[in-house]
Amino acid sequence: MKAGTVAVIGRANAGKSTLVNVLVGEKVSIVSPKPQTTRDRILGVLTEENYQIVFEDTPGIYKADNVLNGVMQKTAERTAKEVDAVLLVIDAHEGLKESDKAIAARYCKGGVPLAIALSKIDISTEETLIAAIRDLGGLEAEIVPVSARKGTNLKELVKVLVSFLPEGEPLFHDVVSDKSERFMLGEIVREKILLKFDQEVPHGVAVIIHTFKDKGNVVEVGADIVCEKPNHKSILIGKQGSALKEASSLARADMEKFLGKKVFLTTYVRVKEDWRNRPGLIREYGYGENED
Repeated sequence: MKAGTVAVIGRANAGKSTLVNVLVGEKVSIVSPKPQTTRDRILGVLTEENYQIVFEDTPGIYKADNVLNGVMQKTAERTAKEVDAVLLVIDAHEGLKESDKAIAARYCKGGVPLAIALSKIDISTEETLIAAIRDLGGLEAEIVPVSARKGTNLKELVKVLVSFLPEGEPLFHDVVSDKSERFMLGEIVREKILLKFDQEVPHGVAVIIHTFKDKGNVVEVGADIVCEKPNHKSILIGKQGSALKEASSLARADMEKFLGKKVFLTTYVRVKEDWRNRPGLIREYGYGENED
């Protein structure tokens, strides 16, 4: 069989995580309309009879403006150098940006096979799509227009990626992701915060699962929501705790779907000022653990 790794890269909010989730068939990465949703490398494993593709979903590529973002960019860069193929996802709805061209050109020269998925074609105009394909035409890359939401051309994309992979044994058995249940539960909470709150607040939030007790039919989960400023804490909690209760309720529902059990969720909001610029806290919260 064919088996190997594929780094999924691209600008922030290009649709990388949504595409990986649909290809794998399960939710392995959280999604939101906001940039910086994915903060770490997350594996999604697609296994069929004749092949296994290990997708490595990476943080979006953009200019780093704090230490955490710098760690995220290093994660994306490092991942793309350690795989059998690279899948660059470009938002066809927004149209081709100069940064997309620069990323594509750089990875064409990297010595690793490159495929380009033009995403969100279900909401793109034909003119935008044709222009993007034309502008990318000079690159040594397979270009596949796709829609994760509609399932358009996903089989063709998989076929292209499989052609890049070496012959070998499966890298994983009976799993769809390398992340722990604790990690996924924390990401579920963070996803609800990203979806509920606007502006800077959600980007300055980390979620730490400090309690996980499986009691058979019920799982007790305790989560600390860490933010950077006291006024952010007030916003996250809301009037008489209403905002925190709503986000926690949405998170609990998704946790129950994920675990297949009832969940008793307790959430607290804590302040760690400017934690995204404090390397020790960044590592403590689980980001950039493999950084030199």
